[in-house]
Amino acid sequence: MPNDATTWKYEVKKKSATEYQLIFHLKLDKGWFIWALKPGGDGTLVAPAFTFDKNEKIKMKGSVIEKGKKTEKKLDGISGVSAYYTGTVDYVQDITVTGKTKITGKHEYQVCNYRYAIPPIYKDFVFDIK
Repeated sequence: MPNDATTWKYEVKKKSATEYQLIFHLKLDKGWFIWALKPGGDGTLVAPAFTFDKNEKIKMKGSVIEKGKKTEKKLDGISGVSAYYTGTVDYVQDITVTGKTKITGKHEYQVCNYRYAIPPIYKDFVFDIK
């Protein structure tokens, strides 16, 4: 069983002088999926979560959104309809910034294939606003 079937890349996209997007690019290995932010199912599914460390120079605009091709279907062993992504998915957080800073935090996620789910994984992230 693999430790992690994901590859993450972190990108800062400048929208204006003070507005940026923090983008978490996720690529999943073939045959693996990640739960949607609202995974549905029976309440046991571990949705991705993003925790940003306190930083006086940034202000969050809304919450993290996901962009990708979502699949919603009934899976064996889970009651209700589950929502998940395969292939690639981007998670985007809009922010307002007042000056150069490093944005740090952690994200948590669980990936699965159709045989098993690996325990939740926690990763640190850093975005550098220049």
